[in-house]
Amino acid sequence: MMSAGISRRLRFVATLLAALALLALQGCATVAHPDPRDPLESYNRTMFGFNDAVDDAVLKPVAKGYRAVAPNWVRKGVSNFFNNLEDGWSALNSALQGRKLETGDNLGRFMVNSTIGMLGLLDVASDLQIERHPADLGLTLGRWGVPPGPFVVLPILGPFTLREVAALPVELKWQPKYTLGGEEAHTVLPTVSLIDQRAKYLNAGEVLDSAALDAYLFQRDAYLQRQRNIQYDGNPPEEVTEP
Repeated sequence: MMSAGISRRLRFVATLLAALALLALQGCATVAHPDPRDPLESYNRTMFGFNDAVDDAVLKPVAKGYRAVAPNWVRKGVSNFFNNLEDGWSALNSALQGRKLETGDNLGRFMVNSTIGMLGLLDVASDLQIERHPADLGLTLGRWGVPPGPFVVLPILGPFTLREVAALPVELKWQPKYTLGGEEAHTVLPTVSLIDQRAKYLNAGEVLDSAALDAYLFQRDAYLQRQRNIQYDGNPPEEVTEP
């Protein structure tokens, strides 16, 4: 039977999707010349501002505190642990994509780090030069021919493509960091993972904040480019733009 924690997360995603549909109807007509990848720009900018405010008020201070009190070797071990869980999920998705080399590398990393690496706290696989190949269900759908769809910013969760939003319910139900352990772990592990990720990007965020840039456009373009690079193994085809 589905746990109460997973059920709550799925209801949360369903609520997000419903809210997104309603807000999209209001937002897409208010941008004069929208990027074809981002027809929901008005809504997305509003949600980006909301997430930025939450980050300033909560996530950034917590991440700074975590970095201040946790020594580097502890933070490294935490990052390795969550990377190992992601390697296991990547192995499954690489297999679903029919990518034998990537499946072997990801599975090998997961097995080596889960055993010799003490449940992933040590990244022995990297010392053995076993390469990581990140893969999630959104990329798997892309391999199956599902287009990415428009760029979307979700409350708290941040940037996605619509294809990734469609994959979220399955990700939340089956991805190891959401399902490992008991009910309490289903809350603790994603929270610690979020803090760990935010701590990694503190310096990058400070550089972006000090630069004279449109932070929304910078994040959107960087995110979409990264997704294309992953999907096409670092060699994406040239994008065709309208004259």
